[in-house]
Amino acid sequence: MTTPYTPPEVWTWDSESGGRFASINRPIAGPTHDKELPVGQHPFQLYSLATPNGVKVTVMFEELLAAGHADAEYDAWLVNIGDGDQFGSGFVGVNPNSKIPALMDRSGETPVRVFESGAILLHLAEKFGAFLGAPGDRPEMLSWLFWQMGSAPYLGGGFGHFYAYAPEKWQYPIDRFAMEVKRQLDVLNRNLAERRFMTGDDYTIADMAIWAWYGQLALGRLYSAATFLDVESYEHVQRWAKEIDARPAVQRGRMVNRTFGAPETQLHERHDAGDFDTRTQDKLEAEGA
Repeated sequence: MTTPYTPPEVWTWDSESGGRFASINRPIAGPTHDKELPVGQHPFQLYSLATPNGVKVTVMFEELLAAGHADAEYDAWLVNIGDGDQFGSGFVGVNPNSKIPALMDRSGETPVRVFESGAILLHLAEKFGAFLGAPGDRPEMLSWLFWQMGSAPYLGGGFGHFYAYAPEKWQYPIDRFAMEVKRQLDVLNRNLAERRFMTGDDYTIADMAIWAWYGQLALGRLYSAATFLDVESYEHVQRWAKEIDARPAVQRGRMVNRTFGAPETQLHERHDAGDFDTRTQDKLEAEGA
């Protein structure tokens, strides 16, 4: 950033901002086209993509099912944000903010929309009475859940954008956000030095939310930045991240609505538990061949 920028008196949108995802960034809300959302047979209809925010919710669904909550069956429909699916009229009707994930809860007489990943986690946890931790630890669990919601934009929209997606690499924003991400990792590391999970011995929605971002960062899955951020040095985060990563429900949840990586790890849509065995991309491609 060698050329100083003087902001205009009134900012106007007269060109794309540059970098990856520039084509879908705009300063106005609302739909850009008419498109109804599909509806499957299960009580919950999820419209998402396997970004960290999407992974939080698919992990939650798979954990609920693994814990025996059969009424948590769900359909997971792919929303390709690179193609602007999130600006379709049906999706905007579920989430006026045009961000994944978005959920329609059709388990009652009247369908209910829920948007924002933290809100979806809390809605499902309260509905099924699961993964909320001990009642006495509820304030601590909610504090860590909302810590994640407030902190992750510095990781994704801040560090991730300038380190991996911006049209050029500029030292000032990378240094600024790298410093903050490393501070956040240190916050987590200090907490996990004394606890198995974020609030103690109970695995909760706070762990699911934080793991989707910071656990995957620690495991080298975000922004190709593991070496740059020296994630291996956060030993307690590493221990916690690996333990959660080994959970079968987490492994399944990571696959849902995934459109990148090895074909055997991609389950573009999930409508039945058997889809993990029959509908991953490697199997669909083999059928097509």
